Amino acid sequence: MVSAIRRGSAPEGGGGRSGAPVFVPGPDGLAHLELILNGAYPLPGFMTRDEAASVERSGRLPDGRPWPVPVTLEVPEALAGAAALTLADPEGAPLAELTVTEHWEAEGVHRLAGDVALLRPPMYGVLRKLRSSPAEVRGQRELEPSSCGSLLAVVTDRPLHHRVLHQIRAEADALGDAAGGARAEVLVIVETGLEDEGMATAVLAAEPLLPGRTAFVVCTLPRGAARTEGALGGSWGVRDVALAAHVAAAYGATHMLAVTGGSGPDVERVMARRPPLTVLEPEPWRYDSSEGLWQPLTRVDPAHAVPEPTDEEVEAELAHGRELPAWFTPARVGAELARLRPARTKRGVAILFTGLSGSGKSTIARGVCDGIRRSGRTVTLLDGDVVRRMLSSGLTFSREDRELNIRRIGYVAAEITRHGGVAVCAPIAPYAAGRAEVRAMVEEFGDFFLVHVATPLEVCEARDRKGLYAKARSGEIAEFTGISDPYEEPGDADLVLDTGGDPAESVAEVMAALREGGWLPG
Repeated sequence: MVSAIRRGSAPEGGGGRSGAPVFVPGPDGLAHLELILNGAYPLPGFMTRDEAASVERSGRLPDGRPWPVPVTLEVPEALAGAAALTLADPEGAPLAELTVTEHWEAEGVHRLAGDVALLRPPMYGVLRKLRSSPAEVRGQRELEPSSCGSLLAVVTDRPLHHRVLHQIRAEADALGDAAGGARAEVLVIVETGLEDEGMATAVLAAEPLLPGRTAFVVCTLPRGAARTEGALGGSWGVRDVALAAHVAAAYGATHMLAVTGGSGPDVERVMARRPPLTVLEPEPWRYDSSEGLWQPLTRVDPAHAVPEPTDEEVEAELAHGRELPAWFTPARVGAELARLRPARTKRGVAILFTGLSGSGKSTIARGVCDGIRRSGRTVTLLDGDVVRRMLSSGLTFSREDRELNIRRIGYVAAEITRHGGVAVCAPIAPYAAGRAEVRAMVEEFGDFFLVHVATPLEVCEARDRKGLYAKARSGEIAEFTGISDPYEEPGDADLVLDTGGDPAESVAEVMAALREGGWLPG
């Protein structure tokens, strides 16, 4: 029985069917593995050092085949000498057996290469019923007469608003016209994480508005931290789009339109990487306010061309509970977005106060909690000292234990936000990496608001009502933040407090920021 398996690490005990150690790859490793196993990658397993270097250097495998990204498996040092691994999902279910052919290390990261053999089909991952394999999709198309022989893949992790829907229909019509037949079929490849649906259901909401012969599949592409950048879709680089093109071609697509936000992908640079299909750059469309409809940009008087709202503007409208304009997005898509991104007054939020010991975090946090309660919202205070006694009793003040303490706070805060509550956290949280981990945990379910209580060290030390700084100066307390251990000031704080005045002024400043941001009634 496999137990205590952590992502990106090996379990403390147990082994796979062959007695090999069981290992749960990280997010990118799991994404690569599923695409290898379902046939979306023309690869038998994870790349060797030479193969990965060749791809990095030239965008080609050593045999000359174009390929955009290294497909590698990172493992902890403890597994670097393994001859085989059982690769499992985060729930511990075995997925594949890796026969190791090479171990290599670069910049302190250990990687294993080798072929993988399927043990059982994946069951883990959101929207599993829509994660059809390329062979299944191709087989279904063979059972039905094709419209014109072309298949337009639309790869997206973003909602499909009116502009994109018009572009998809126009491109499908153009492909059909070029082939002398009916409109091309469309395959929407919804890109999302394994554990987080992201905007997938908002993409699916547009189904009735797409061409009649449109199919949907869901897949996870390995894009590292990119998918966490922004609520309405992650950032896409040239190699991300090129990889999407290879995956789309495996599904039988002849052409691809990548919906990536902003100004879209640099199609010329993507095509320079020799993808196995044609990546399209659709004609720009704009909303014509004089006609009240969307048209190709060349037909719209610039004086009447209305620009689309930016992602930030859309997020602000949703955050304040305002309905998105009908000219911009279909009603069903807007309704799904409102469900996914409810008004912030109904959305869970974690407010993390960080600062030196004695900075006034706890005093301000208690005042903010009182104000939040009066606003009618449910709030939980996770004070640093109280958490130490009740949640992290037995932990030392070593860096490792302090980071574990912050992760525990982050986990509890994330659970509170998951259920629509407000978590106010007031630990020292001295390390940027720990704060970033808490932010990531919380933002999977709700919002995160970081407050830096920027009280100078000399002021904190002068207060020192617990005598901690004096003990740290005398050496009685080792690894004390600000004296013998660093405090990494946040560069990503949503609010920085100058605590030189009355704490009530700081409380009022935080409350004003929460009201302005939409988390509290105005």
